[in-house]
Amino acid sequence: MLERIFGELGPWNWMVLGFVLLALEILLPGVFLLWIGIAALLVGALSVQLWEIPWWSWQVQVLVFLALALISAWAGHRIMRNRQSDSDEPLLNRRDAQLVGRTATLQEPILEGRGRIRIDDTVWKVTGPDAAPGTRVKVVAAGGGELTVEVI
Repeated sequence: MLERIFGELGPWNWMVLGFVLLALEILLPGVFLLWIGIAALLVGALSVQLWEIPWWSWQVQVLVFLALALISAWAGHRIMRNRQSDSDEPLLNRRDAQLVGRTATLQEPILEGRGRIRIDDTVWKVTGPDAAPGTRVKVVAAGGGELTVEVI
């Protein structure tokens, strides 16, 4: 059945697949289908040139497509990685990291290394040396929604 489908469409089956993948890239988030679509279009271009050659069977075409898909996905990954720019707001969406350096008053005591502080409208879990409520502390580190404090 596959041989009949590939035989009827000829070299254009890869072109159709490539354009379908590129259209799906527009509809779906990410940039992954772009590179696979490009691989399909390349195999289609090769098929137009090599269609009459006996060894250019559908099995060889699939192997070439798989190899080109891997190569183009790898190349695309390298291209996209190099194009990423540093953010002008590196702490955006990292609210706990924005608090490093701030001072606050303990709302609950730090007992056995754990307690709570209120900064603005949020109560944060903290770790640090044992201290009584009302003690002024400084946030020295943040991670996983928990702040590390030291007594000032």
